[in-house]
Amino acid sequence: MRRALIILQIFIAAILTLSSHVARADAPTVIRVAFAGVGIGNRPFVGGSSLSVVHARGLLEEEFKKDNIKIQWSFFKGAGPAVNEAYANGLLDFALQGDLPSSIGRAGGLKTKLLAGVSTRQHTYLAVPSDSSIASLADLKGKKVALFKGTNLQLAVNKILAGSGLSERDLRILNMDSATAKAALATRDIDAAFGGSDLYTLQDQGIAKIVYSTKNDSPTYLRHAHLIVTEDFANKYPDITRRVVKVVVQAAHWIAQNEANPAPIYQLWSKSGVPYSNYKADQAGESLKVRASPLFDEYLISRYKAAVADAKRFGLIRNTFDVDSWIDLRFLNAALKELNLEGYWPEFDANGKVKHPGRQ
Repeated sequence: MRRALIILQIFIAAILTLSSHVARADAPTVIRVAFAGVGIGNRPFVGGSSLSVVHARGLLEEEFKKDNIKIQWSFFKGAGPAVNEAYANGLLDFALQGDLPSSIGRAGGLKTKLLAGVSTRQHTYLAVPSDSSIASLADLKGKKVALFKGTNLQLAVNKILAGSGLSERDLRILNMDSATAKAALATRDIDAAFGGSDLYTLQDQGIAKIVYSTKNDSPTYLRHAHLIVTEDFANKYPDITRRVVKVVVQAAHWIAQNEANPAPIYQLWSKSGVPYSNYKADQAGESLKVRASPLFDEYLISRYKAAVADAKRFGLIRNTFDVDSWIDLRFLNAALKELNLEGYWPEFDANGKVKHPGRQ
């Protein structure tokens, strides 16, 4: 009798252990999220996106606290290419990444899915030393120019140069991250640097001047960034993936609600070390609601298709792939429905014209 009781207890313990493992299989113990970038002075914060809001306000931590799921944030000085490497080594689940590096990763065999926009319609700037004679793109021929290769900046610059009848081969391109490029501009070791709105800092300090911006050029030159996930994670944890996307949508909604008085947004983003004034100048005259929109509408889908085609044209990837199957809208659509935000953001057609104005 005693032997039978012991066997029964062992059996029950085994069943409970198995049930525990099955329950845990429906949720991870940690969600690993990365930014394809790092703040000024290697600060663990990157501004300028809805995911920045999620990070700064601890929204994912709050969402998953009751599930005892931890959030692990990573910041890659090597930007998009470093994110691809981390994905290849199985070290990440989600990331904010730009259109070119994610396309390079997908073309190279990384199994990923695009989930939502987080920072679209980004501008590119060209800065030169304050006393430089360079006044236009045409003046860059033969000059030493900093460009962070493998990032969405490189694809934008290739298109920008092509629009002026130039290519990377016409310039003496030096592969530099943002911090290195700004330091090289300050010491005049380079003639010019392409970059983002953080170049305004050098202009404000009188060290450099911005001589070109996509603000005054073709909208096809704009850069885009998104929330991306591994196929493995999305397939294994579909409900967790939906909840992550929901939190990003909530952050985008917060940005939209503060559009009329964006001070709280810029103050939060300035934790990156990029000054408040830089974000204000970069966003001037444009809709924060649109730029932080999570939608993969006809416009954004068309821009990603163009990005893949252009990356192939410029020799940045060898093979193209089907973009439609790369974008997975299930989680975004579910989040929009749950939050009653369907039709909230403006939708644009493939040519960038308003298809649906959105609602307040």
